Amino acid sequence: MNKPALLLVNLGTPDSPSYFNVFKYLREFLMDARVIDIPVFFRFILVTLIICPIRSFSSGKIYKQLWELSGGESPLLKNTKELAQKLNHAQSNYDVHYAMRYQSPSIKSKLQEIQKTNPSNLVVLPLFPHYASATSGSVYQEVAKELSKEWIIPNFKFISQFYDHPAFIDAWVDAAQKHKIDDYDMVLFSYHGLPISQVNKVYKDNQCDGKNCEHEINSENYFCYKATVYETSKLIAHRLNIPSSKYQVSFQSRLTNNWLEPFSDAVLKNFPASGIKKVLVFSPAFTADCLETIIEIGHEYKELFIANGGLKLDFVESLNFSDAWVQAIIQIVNSK
Repeated sequence: MNKPALLLVNLGTPDSPSYFNVFKYLREFLMDARVIDIPVFFRFILVTLIICPIRSFSSGKIYKQLWELSGGESPLLKNTKELAQKLNHAQSNYDVHYAMRYQSPSIKSKLQEIQKTNPSNLVVLPLFPHYASATSGSVYQEVAKELSKEWIIPNFKFISQFYDHPAFIDAWVDAAQKHKIDDYDMVLFSYHGLPISQVNKVYKDNQCDGKNCEHEINSENYFCYKATVYETSKLIAHRLNIPSSKYQVSFQSRLTNNWLEPFSDAVLKNFPASGIKKVLVFSPAFTADCLETIIEIGHEYKELFIANGGLKLDFVESLNFSDAWVQAIIQIVNSK
């Protein structure tokens, strides 16, 4: 019997920081109905005629800075590629491949490559620990669309989330060992934000408020992004002996004010006035360092924090292709 295939999927990145490639990436990303969930006509007008022409200039400058800080290439692409290579060497049960949901290498091209090996089984692992329709949901839809075109469809397993898997938590605890927690006044767990409207859609009554998401996981909020990020934070904090009074959860990268709160930039801006001058930031939603960790947290948020009276802001590097993360993925795939 042929060896099963494991496909790792990350979000995506422009092929280069050029205006054209950033425009192309943003358009594919934002035209996804699971990312901006409005009627297609209005989404086309908003994305193609308003957002992309304007943001491609400013985003191109940021991506250029990111490329320069990362040796002339996308850190997200590099880290995902290295992860797949290390996984192929670390185990022999699966042929490991990687793809990006948006841009290159595409899910379509990688599934075509996998199909040539005629695998006995296919496991798809989106590298997003917490389920969201705009991330894991979108990956599933794209994989299902491409597989549906094939004459032969192998046994297929899709892993929607792994936010509380012990090996995933262990990998973050291992990443934190480079920092001495006691040297900081506060630990901030900063997650990528989502529109509140998308979080509400998880529930039958279309309402996240009142579901106790900050404090527990239950049968109703198991797939709620807000609930799962709070749980991840709690689990990491527990393992690192961080008391509840010394850590906070926040959300970054918002497009409007109708996104999950509190906002990371506002939290960091206000910290120094309350005597919090040294902060360590975790970003457990990102398993590979990218624009949101290297630039947004490492540069923009750090500058904001210092400008408002802070003394020190460090961030814990993402899991990238660490040995602990490689072993965690093996355990996640085998246990799900």
